[in-house]
Amino acid sequence: MGATVTTANTNENTWSGGNEPMGASYGKLMMWFFIVSDALTFSGFLAAYGFSRFKFIDNWPIADEVFTHFPFLHGVDAPMYYVALMTFILIFSSVTMVLAVDAGHQMKQKKVAFYMLLTIIGGLIFVGSQAWEWKNFIKGEYGAIETKGGSIIQFVNKEGKRVKLEEFAVRLPGQREELTGSKGKWFMKDAEALTTYSVAEVQAGFKANPDLLVRTEKIYRDTKEDRANTKLQPGLNKNKHREILTRAESEVMVGNAYMVVEGANLKRNEYGSKLFADFFFFITGFHGFHVFSGVVINFIIFLNILVGTYEKRRSYEMVEKVGLYWHFVDLVWVFVFTFFYLV
Repeated sequence: MGATVTTANTNENTWSGGNEPMGASYGKLMMWFFIVSDALTFSGFLAAYGFSRFKFIDNWPIADEVFTHFPFLHGVDAPMYYVALMTFILIFSSVTMVLAVDAGHQMKQKKVAFYMLLTIIGGLIFVGSQAWEWKNFIKGEYGAIETKGGSIIQFVNKEGKRVKLEEFAVRLPGQREELTGSKGKWFMKDAEALTTYSVAEVQAGFKANPDLLVRTEKIYRDTKEDRANTKLQPGLNKNKHREILTRAESEVMVGNAYMVVEGANLKRNEYGSKLFADFFFFITGFHGFHVFSGVVINFIIFLNILVGTYEKRRSYEMVEKVGLYWHFVDLVWVFVFTFFYLV
């Protein structure tokens, strides 16, 4: 009976404050609670993305055709190269964070500061790279046409290579009038006024170039049946091809043009399904906010390290806490990278 009472009292004392249940401090436990709740949030977002992607799998943008840019290499087709580099930098920053935590255990102030600085630099490079990817995604590269039925059509030559609107669209005099405040037009209903070319200019250019064809959103798997029944473009992904129409079919599609689409936004997307852009901006933006917040927190911790705050406490536990958050952010990116860029 006495042993039972002692056990009960011991458990009560453990959870009544002043102790560390499960061998973790209060701060670490709270960080783990936050990580678990945030992980559930990201899981919900990615599950919604996966559901939408497979529901519209036949017209979902192909990542190898969307993320093809590399800084300072203009005109070079480098599918996924820069995204892979971004991912490597973020993962490497997680390694430097581990080294910072290890140096903290050894009470080596200078090493902790050095590795924290490398972690901050890695985070800043990643955030800047993500902003650069957004800029290219929003701006677009080739341009496309949205038909009256809501389909996105792109233009290719006879070899199946994409052709930019600027390479064939013609300027027609008096097509559009610039909207200015001096003319008393406070808003405009015609979103086409924001694009470089009008529908009529694209249609005229297409008509004047008989070698141009239309490529639809429709994706076909690389099967014998598909190759036998449909003219397909050899894409970057050997298992996926988009349907290319005949010249006569292309003329019909271009005749049904409703709007010129350049780049991607929350309403239209020149690469394919509009939902892809919505999810891309929301999920990568939400993750980017986490990384930026982590960089800010790491910088504050870095300043505390320099002034000797944790040396005076004889503990670098704060570095461990922010390290948990940073590793979580890196792990989430692995899933985002897999869902958006690889699958």
